[in-house]
Amino acid sequence: MASDSARDMTNSYNQDLSNGLENVPVRIDCSGVGKAEFPNFQYTPENVPGPGCSSDPTEITLPGCQCHTHSCQSEKCQCLQRYGPAYSDQQRLQGRRDAESGYSRPVFECNALCDCSEDCSNRVVQRGVVFRLRVFLSVDRGWGVRTMDAIPRGAFVCEYAGEVIGLEEARSRQLAQGPEDMNYIIAVREHAGQGNARETFVDPFSRGNVGRFINHSCQPNLFMVPVRVHSMVPRLALFAVRDIVPDEELTFDYSGRWNGLCLFENRMIKIVSANASANLLFDLPAIGSSPQLFSVSSCSTRECWDCHGGRMLFLSYDSCDLYALSQVSMATE
Repeated sequence: MASDSARDMTNSYNQDLSNGLENVPVRIDCSGVGKAEFPNFQYTPENVPGPGCSSDPTEITLPGCQCHTHSCQSEKCQCLQRYGPAYSDQQRLQGRRDAESGYSRPVFECNALCDCSEDCSNRVVQRGVVFRLRVFLSVDRGWGVRTMDAIPRGAFVCEYAGEVIGLEEARSRQLAQGPEDMNYIIAVREHAGQGNARETFVDPFSRGNVGRFINHSCQPNLFMVPVRVHSMVPRLALFAVRDIVPDEELTFDYSGRWNGLCLFENRMIKIVSANASANLLFDLPAIGSSPQLFSVSSCSTRECWDCHGGRMLFLSYDSCDLYALSQVSMATE
């Protein structure tokens, strides 16, 4: 029989990680783990402004629609007319690839200035977590996240939320990390055509949500999409790639590709990335000590990265068969 102190610790850890900030409790399974071993951070279900952030993610800066209806219709709604409907009637993410340009259309949801109801089908990410999630300690990859519910393909699962910071702050934080420190900073680079790109840096280390615990996989069941709700600062939303069964671990590819190669080392020092596929417009560059960005097709470092089973391994550029395969894949997309 467990001691009173051990039982109290287990009970406290099985409480809601979000402290009521999510729609459903986010459970923590800390069986056999001491309280001091669990990361100490402040839970926030949405992005918050951090050092170097040029635009406050909590401000409402986008215009709203004048749809006095229960749910917006694409033929009348200004929000939907800009880029087309992103979600089905069941609020599942739809394919966003534009047949003419080959790129994906951005996702804009109705916002706080819109006249439509809170039940509008174009309000998905802003509603927050609706599936029951559980944080657990894995055997060899640290903390991870499992779903307690079945999740259908295309459904929104959670955000990768944290502090939105600037490039210099991101670089400073990364360089301050030691060899054993975990790097939580993720950088999303969105391509807007004509060589224009927008970068967003999110760090959930000290302030973040359940998304900070989701592990990497080259065969993930989630993929990330920048979704804009109230402002041009995107929310990094994670959607289900396929149907996910209860008690399955949730993963996404940290490189931004869910059906392609992983081209990052796990500490995110080198920036080597390709445009994400799977109807996505963006890639996820890592943060390097130099501001220069490389793409796979123009990388001159003579080296690349791949990962197997969630572990990052160094591969020689000249002998990397997967690199050659990636070029074939990119050429045929």
